[in-house]
Amino acid sequence: MDPGLKDEELVAQVLLNKDKFRDLVERYQHKLMRYIFRIGGKDASEDLLQEVFINAYQNLAGFDQSLSFSSWIYRIAHNVVISHFRKQKVRPEGNLHIDSEDVLAKLYGDDDVEAAADGQLNAERLRKAMEKLKPLYRDILVLRYFEQFEYQEISDVLRIPMGSVAVSLHRAKKQLRSLYDHHE
Repeated sequence: MDPGLKDEELVAQVLLNKDKFRDLVERYQHKLMRYIFRIGGKDASEDLLQEVFINAYQNLAGFDQSLSFSSWIYRIAHNVVISHFRKQKVRPEGNLHIDSEDVLAKLYGDDDVEAAADGQLNAERLRKAMEKLKPLYRDILVLRYFEQFEYQEISDVLRIPMGSVAVSLHRAKKQLRSLYDHHE
């Protein structure tokens, strides 16, 4: 696999040679597994990941070149996980690992970094606060701060207008701060 190859170029190669799909799997398997795990698919994450790649393989010819490939495949992952939850009629909380202090700082915003550090933020409190968020808010925060997606990519994955991403992200951060600050 050529690491310098853009996703869209790799997709074009896969369409010509299906054996190259293995390269897409290698490129995305760890990222998607982490995403699935974070949004709640921890009990069946390997099965869900396999379903994501099967769906991607079957629908690759219909990939919309106006989207980024990462947005497209994350959208598939999101849909697979949500469908799984609907079948179970319950959505688990997920397993939100805090990867670094940087994520905490971003969630609290640049103005509150010092206050957040003074308040001795801890990952367990943040995880519990995030579990109490509405699923949309949790999904937006995970995509933005854990997966480092841009607003347009989040819009593509969740199929909501970009303006709604910005508003929901603002509300999610506000609600998260409130839940975090009030969590004992």
